[in-house]
Amino acid sequence: MLPARNGNSCRARGPSAAADPGPPLIQALKDIEPVPAGFALLIGLAGGLVAKWLGLPLPMLLGSLIAVGAAAIGGLSIGGIAPRVPVKLRDWFIPVIGLSIGSSFSPGIFEQAVTWWPSVIALLVYLPAAHLISFTLARRLSGIDRVTAFYGCAPGGFIEAVTLGEEAGADPAVLAMLQFMRLVLTIVLVPLLFTILTGSAVGSAGGMVIGTGAALSAAEWAMMAAAGVIGVVAGKAIRLPAALVTGPIILSGAIHLVGWVEGGVPGWLIQIVQLFVGITLGIRFLGRSPIIIVAAAKVSAVAVFAVLCLAGVASALLSGLVGERWEAVFLAYAPGGLAEMTLIALSLETSVIFVSLHHVLRIILTVVQIRLLAPRFAT
Repeated sequence: MLPARNGNSCRARGPSAAADPGPPLIQALKDIEPVPAGFALLIGLAGGLVAKWLGLPLPMLLGSLIAVGAAAIGGLSIGGIAPRVPVKLRDWFIPVIGLSIGSSFSPGIFEQAVTWWPSVIALLVYLPAAHLISFTLARRLSGIDRVTAFYGCAPGGFIEAVTLGEEAGADPAVLAMLQFMRLVLTIVLVPLLFTILTGSAVGSAGGMVIGTGAALSAAEWAMMAAAGVIGVVAGKAIRLPAALVTGPIILSGAIHLVGWVEGGVPGWLIQIVQLFVGITLGIRFLGRSPIIIVAAAKVSAVAVFAVLCLAGVASALLSGLVGERWEAVFLAYAPGGLAEMTLIALSLETSVIFVSLHHVLRIILTVVQIRLLAPRFAT
């Protein structure tokens, strides 16, 4: 059973702060405190290196997330200083993933994308099924109220689901923790699942170099940087879903399609992105009640397992129809975040464009279905 609602304390300390747009990117840099941030970086880096030594998949991402998350939950501090970084700092690194995805664009990609329509249509059935299965499990396994369970079990759109749920009267702390645990459990379990299925380490843990080995010239670096900045600004201006990723994808893809840039984001930069994404995810556990975390984790674990099973069925049925590897279809349907699932796709050297397109659509369709289904299930 999840703890009873305490509106005031939840709003002050709960992870619902993730639903707040927060300060602009420049403010995130100003909010950095050198000593706590350095402490968090050291913990994250140590976790990533240990994970790499152990042969875990996506070691810099998972290792830093687990290490920083454990330190945050355990209240680790030195001289009263706890590891801390602004969670919005993540937004400085996410566009790099979009640039890397865009570097995979080639003229032949449009011919390939025409064959993806069965998978896109299947999302219209998969997403409501995943949502309602998770909702039903949450209601039966815990004392979560209908409104919180409905929005907390939405299979995508973390910020959108939390924002709409709070407006509908959901418990903000439980709601945000359910959504956050969905993301964390997915990005931890999916790469481990691939490792088990293949019998060996996958991705970067298996010795792959993430990112292209092609060197960028100074002019290409400048154009890639411009694509990232303009892509984010324009994407937010026109309200693209997941604008931090999709804006850079579009512009990076454009400059690669016309041949202005031939190289891509180097592997070492992707590793740095993984490190900081893991740190900023792990730091969200700071100050959270262990009771809420454990209770939400139990509910989310069952729901995530059920949805991953659905993703497995989808990958078996659709991979042949869309001409993509089953790994790509599975990642496209996994209930993780766009940035994190794309990082896994990059490490597996599977179709990152296929995966990212489906996750953008997943966010859009999830918001639409929330509005359509809420009168029936969240009242």
